[in-house]
Amino acid sequence: MKFNIIALAVPLFIFFILLEFLIARKKKLDYFNLHNSIANISIGIAERLMDVFVAGLFYYVYEYLQQRFALFTIRANVLTWILLLVCTDFVWYWYHRLAHEWNIFWAVHVVHHQSEDFNYTVSARITVLQAFVRTGFWCILPIIGFPAGMITSILIVHGLYPFFIHTRVIGKLGFLEYILVTPSHHRVHHASNEKYLDKNYGDVLIIWDKLFGTFQVEEEEPQYGLTKPLKSFSFLWQHFHFFIELWIAVKKEKGFFNKIRLLFKKPDVIDPGNREIAEEIFYIKHSEATVDKPLNKYVVWQMISITVLLFLFMGFDHYVSAFYQVIITGVIIITLVNCGAIMEQKKWIFYLEFGRLLLVALGCSIIYPNPWLLVTVVTIATLVIGYFYSIENKYLQWVYPTRNNT
Repeated sequence: MKFNIIALAVPLFIFFILLEFLIARKKKLDYFNLHNSIANISIGIAERLMDVFVAGLFYYVYEYLQQRFALFTIRANVLTWILLLVCTDFVWYWYHRLAHEWNIFWAVHVVHHQSEDFNYTVSARITVLQAFVRTGFWCILPIIGFPAGMITSILIVHGLYPFFIHTRVIGKLGFLEYILVTPSHHRVHHASNEKYLDKNYGDVLIIWDKLFGTFQVEEEEPQYGLTKPLKSFSFLWQHFHFFIELWIAVKKEKGFFNKIRLLFKKPDVIDPGNREIAEEIFYIKHSEATVDKPLNKYVVWQMISITVLLFLFMGFDHYVSAFYQVIITGVIIITLVNCGAIMEQKKWIFYLEFGRLLLVALGCSIIYPNPWLLVTVVTIATLVIGYFYSIENKYLQWVYPTRNNT
């Protein structure tokens, strides 16, 4: 049976998160917030899920460009692997810098900087939209002449290293601070302190920041997150809030060319008040009430279940039909949206939960064509369509046992 070893990234990721958590707990360091961590991991799960569908597409794009437009013929050897790593890191620096300096790219990168914690879970805050933008920059590599196989291999290594620099439990690393991007350097990058803004864009090598004037050593304690904190655990709002804020800003701008120029200006030119306008139209702020322990347990168990499902799906995706890929994707995405909504204590999670149960029941009824399962599917569908208030009320009382349904 063929197993995709890339799926092993999931348990390794969880292992290092737990290790960091235990180290921080032993040192009595308050580096983890449960809801922030769940929000971070949720975004990472969605990105890994979508990667199952788009990774092959990216490979064929690189192969197409290399075969038709390559400037040089490059064959794999020790020197060309090193050269590719350096080129990849250089391209990353400029992608990352422009992702902070151009609104159109910041819209897909902002998600990575929303968390007010800084730990290994933050490294998961990568969206599939960012993956597409980033791939546009990687396309220069096959045009230079690097084969697609080399590029995809080096991107795995280049993507793995940054995971380990998203931490506060590792201090400064001596002489390595002069060569590599270290946790200390990356803490500066994620900080919202004024002196730390727009610094340390490097991914593996710190030399690019020193060459192009964006290097900053860690001095004072960083404050993490956006300069205007998002204050939301909503899976969807975290992904799309800045697109809406940018759309509002573009609408306000007079003249077609001014609107276009705004897309390529820095995010700090966007009126902070656009956030409030966007929230009034599209988003209801969540309750500030204390969250119950049963609620936390419910969300944690949902996250554990879909993490296991993601691992199995990634590992054995070759054996999963297109129909079941859609079912699995739907279940995972609905669960992620649902977990964010539960943490924000939204009443409409009832509908999503029934939708998820419908997908699970539908999948089971096809795998095991038992007439009773089909009856179950029809029954659940009827309940959803009919919407019995008593069922909704009991569900909300179960999820929020000490709170009125407000």
